[in-house]
Amino acid sequence: MPETPIVAIRELSKVYQQGDLNVIALDRITLDIAAGEFLVLMGPSGSGKSTLLHIIAGIDRPTNGEVHVQGNDITRLNESELADWRNHNVGFVFQTFNLIPVLTAYENVELPLLLTRLSGRERRRLVTTALEIVGLADRMKHLPRQMSGGQEQRTAIARALVTDPGLVVADEPTGNLDSHSAHEVLTILQSLSRDLHKTVIMVTHDPKAAAFGSRQVHLEKGELT
Repeated sequence: MPETPIVAIRELSKVYQQGDLNVIALDRITLDIAAGEFLVLMGPSGSGKSTLLHIIAGIDRPTNGEVHVQGNDITRLNESELADWRNHNVGFVFQTFNLIPVLTAYENVELPLLLTRLSGRERRRLVTTALEIVGLADRMKHLPRQMSGGQEQRTAIARALVTDPGLVVADEPTGNLDSHSAHEVLTILQSLSRDLHKTVIMVTHDPKAAAFGSRQVHLEKGELT
């Protein structure tokens, strides 16, 4: 029997209203994403790739269609249920690192765990493990200003991983990085998929970055091409 996809999207549309105009961001998208896949969403600016990523991650809502993640139709969840679902199931990595400047790498990674009932010892174990995965066990006491851009993004990846989500979404994660740092970050995302069986969905316009994925999907004017 074929494995059930971790993400199943059916006839998904997103329409924005700008004054009297309807702007179609996504037009009847149907897509399956397998567990452990490293899927890359590509396309020009305005093609709908970030909108699709945000809907899969529960940040945005579609106008029509269904999005099943691990068997749950997240389009049917209310705001409170959706927030709870995101906290438990999705890790976010963005182009801007969104680290808090006055907190150390350790403290930034620990932040999502402060919303849980875990003990201090259990939080410490999870934070240390996440920082080890991204190769920053020796930087946990450093502030963001004491780290390179690549190290900051790796800290952000550790923060995304610390709750052990099944799904990691990355929106242009190498957009602010030099080529060496970008390669490090992409290698980590690749290993999350290959070695830890995380499902990774990444938006990029860079073909070199896209080559790290296991599959590429192209969007053009809100449609899969």
